[in-house]
Amino acid sequence: METRIQIDQVVPEAIRSMLTLERFVQSSSLSKVQMELIKIRASQLNKCAYCINMHTRDALKIGISQERIFLLNAWEESDLFTPEEQLLLKITEEVTLISESGLSSETYERALEVFGEKMLAELIMAVITINSWNRIAVSTLKPLD
Repeated sequence: METRIQIDQVVPEAIRSMLTLERFVQSSSLSKVQMELIKIRASQLNKCAYCINMHTRDALKIGISQERIFLLNAWEESDLFTPEEQLLLKITEEVTLISESGLSSETYERALEVFGEKMLAELIMAVITINSWNRIAVSTLKPLD
């Protein structure tokens, strides 16, 4: 694998700004389980090995079962995820794959009913944040820990 620049070394001020956004997401009303499901699923869609590796480890540490992690990319065909988690994963996919059709009105309206405005805003920001981290890691070929 080729060696590329590492953003944290070249422009650390940019990473500090990203960490401010990350701290906001971490202080939101989302649970740790919800955050890790978002992070893993978006990272799978973006094919970010660095983030998949990091967040599956984090998920195991907080008690998410291996089975749920293994089946996350097939969540729609599994009964291991609650209706709320399924909606959260749907939002994650639609926002991550924004160029395909965006966050659909159906998903948005349902999420507004289930989560309310504040939590929906936090969910969207969590998805945006991991997508940004994915793009940094994938474009720079960030090596695995």
